[in-house]
Amino acid sequence: MENNELKHNTESMQTANQPGIYKLIIFGVIVCMIGTYARFAFDSWMLSLVSWIILFIGAIIAIKGVFKILDA
Repeated sequence: MENNELKHNTESMQTANQPGIYKLIIFGVIVCMIGTYARFAFDSWMLSLVSWIILFIGAIIAIKGVFKILDA
């Protein structure tokens, strides 16, 4: 019979499955949601600009987590 060991125990899979990476992605998504809400909740151009900045910061945080998984 073949050796049916799981190949999910490799070092890269263990690194990619760290809970900290997924917490980073969730944090980025929450920041994006706050930025999106702020874009539509206020009618000032200054608050709209700040909400766009918050939205892009959240997107960068989430993308950073995804690249950590891909780097593993």
